[in-house]
Amino acid sequence: MRRAIGYLPRRVTELVLDALSDTRVVVVNGARQVGKSTLAEHVLRDWPNGIARFLDDAGTRSAAQEDPARFVVHDGLMLIDEVQRVPDLWLAIKHLVDREPRPGRFLLTGSARLLGLAQLPDSLPGRSETIELWPLSQGEIEGAPDGFVDAAFAVGAALRAQPQELRRKDYLTRAARGGYPEAVRRESARRRERFFEGYLADLIARDVKQVADIRRSGDMRRLLSLLAAQTSGLLNVNRLAGNLNITAPTARDYVEILETIYLVRLIPAWAANVTTRAVATPKLIFLDTGLASYLSTGAASDCAAGNLIENFVLGEIARQLTWSRRVARLYHYRDRDQYEVDGVLEDNAGRIIGIEVKAAETVRTEDFRGLKLLQRRLGSRFHAGFVLYCGTESLSFGDGLTCLPISALWTTHPQWPLTGPA
Repeated sequence: MRRAIGYLPRRVTELVLDALSDTRVVVVNGARQVGKSTLAEHVLRDWPNGIARFLDDAGTRSAAQEDPARFVVHDGLMLIDEVQRVPDLWLAIKHLVDREPRPGRFLLTGSARLLGLAQLPDSLPGRSETIELWPLSQGEIEGAPDGFVDAAFAVGAALRAQPQELRRKDYLTRAARGGYPEAVRRESARRRERFFEGYLADLIARDVKQVADIRRSGDMRRLLSLLAAQTSGLLNVNRLAGNLNITAPTARDYVEILETIYLVRLIPAWAANVTTRAVATPKLIFLDTGLASYLSTGAASDCAAGNLIENFVLGEIARQLTWSRRVARLYHYRDRDQYEVDGVLEDNAGRIIGIEVKAAETVRTEDFRGLKLLQRRLGSRFHAGFVLYCGTESLSFGDGLTCLPISALWTTHPQWPLTGPA
């Protein structure tokens, strides 16, 4: 049962507090409407002598533009919301924290990948830490532990899920709801559609133009629809360019813009010396499946539903990687012999966990085909392989291979202590 929606505690709050204890500038970065300002205000509330500055306010923004050096002077912690709106603040902050290098000086929020924006005059190496905030995870919505990544590295294929009664239609409903707090609060699909439409219009009118000079905004909207129709698939820049009647470099630039404003994420291809036939093309997912579902409305085929559920699963895993104690990176695997694994997690010790996503409510031996290939080729580096599916049972499919319901992503406890180096 879903909890009443007020403020939902975010898992990265502890990371923000830890960073403020020893770092001069902490940046909370993420898409518009994921709750960055709300999170930052909750942190600031318990901070002595804290002060907030919101650059969406015209008067505050004008003051920052007129005298950035004076604007940032304060004895305690200063929250500056949407800091990318006044790039000149960056140098003023850098100058101040270099002169007074105490931790916890600034908590900044932004709706773009700040250090990648061309108009920012300089970065803050050694002075800042950036923490990504994604849309709400299922565990944050449900009050569940969100511990799959840590548990999978801790116990491997011995992992078992708590019993749940969720089926394919339930996962599709959750995927279509997405994780933007405002969309989660809205009870009906029609009301969520109104949110997504307004969200996209505002994003293209404001955030896209903030990071790039895009005169044909209609191209960006069509590009988003094309990407949503093939979410979780390999990025085919040439096909996108052909569909939009633009050049391939322009199409690639547009995708990079969507990454910069946190709408999509490219998952790189994974390869090693033992997998020389692997393809190098990245896979594209939307950070929020609700937005992807809205953009692909009408594509009701099994393929479209399967892609959406895969995006849903990979998105939940990517969220967990922002706060998990196990440091790991997310890849995908596909080779020229048609073997593929939807998600590949590799930790700092080089151990591999393979994840295959199935939109079906049953699992077959053939569903482990790609995982078994990696297991054979990687040997002891292969820690575990999981098929996450829309059924309810946790079952072993041989040494190191297990199927789990998708709900295991958020119902699983982290299961400390970790094995191996974190």
